[in-house]
Amino acid sequence: MTSAASERPVVIVTGASSGIGAAAAERLSADHQVVACARRKSALDSLAARIGCIPFQLDVTDSAASEAFVAEVVQRFGRLDALVLNAGIVIPSAIRELELDAWQAQMAVNLTAPYVMTKAALPHLLQSRGAVVAVSSIAAMQTGAGLAAYAAAKAGLSQFIRSLAFEHARDGLRANVIAPGWIRTEMADEEMRMLPLGGDLEAAYAKVSEHVPQRRAGTAMEAAEAIAFLISPAASFINAAVVPVDGGCTAANVGLTFFDSI
Repeated sequence: MTSAASERPVVIVTGASSGIGAAAAERLSADHQVVACARRKSALDSLAARIGCIPFQLDVTDSAASEAFVAEVVQRFGRLDALVLNAGIVIPSAIRELELDAWQAQMAVNLTAPYVMTKAALPHLLQSRGAVVAVSSIAAMQTGAGLAAYAAAKAGLSQFIRSLAFEHARDGLRANVIAPGWIRTEMADEEMRMLPLGGDLEAAYAKVSEHVPQRRAGTAMEAAEAIAFLISPAASFINAAVVPVDGGCTAANVGLTFFDSI
């Protein structure tokens, strides 16, 4: 990246090549200079051509590269105002079959990488009195089959961000979490294809959403709108919050779902 000071607020979005990350980059590009990073260069280049963001190929598990990336963004634009921690992976596995490599991979992407990126960005975010939004999951609060490592990592991420908010709220920093339920993304599509429904995505999403109060999965842009709100001045007194974006899923008592169909 070449140097060019930005008059608009600058935001980094990780995992921006698809899904919630791409939607967040698009939504924020209306009033921010977006620097979008991810591993997939071709997808990032397509996103940049469409919304005008700055693409940066990055493996967030490479700590040295992540730290250098943040420094390069600040050097180029002279500021950093917000950080969206979206990059994530899930490797479903029952605990009795969960390999250490799969456990460590999910911890590396979902928990350690956000810590590294946040720590590198923190001095600049404190200077701008900026905001951090992490994309956790309702799996951090309500787990399911095969999600032990993912749920543990996402719960850790939520608490890490709440700790960040507690430590630096007095310095003007805001740090919040969104916890999506089923959101229609490429990653969720792959999970839908694992269901015994012949690869029918519509039927799969309908099945997993049958006890969601809104009776559907969300869209990536609906999650992005929550991110944009939490970054914006409109959320100036919201700090250390975990905001479900789940169509009311976390309000449901699974023991009472039968009565909802009477």
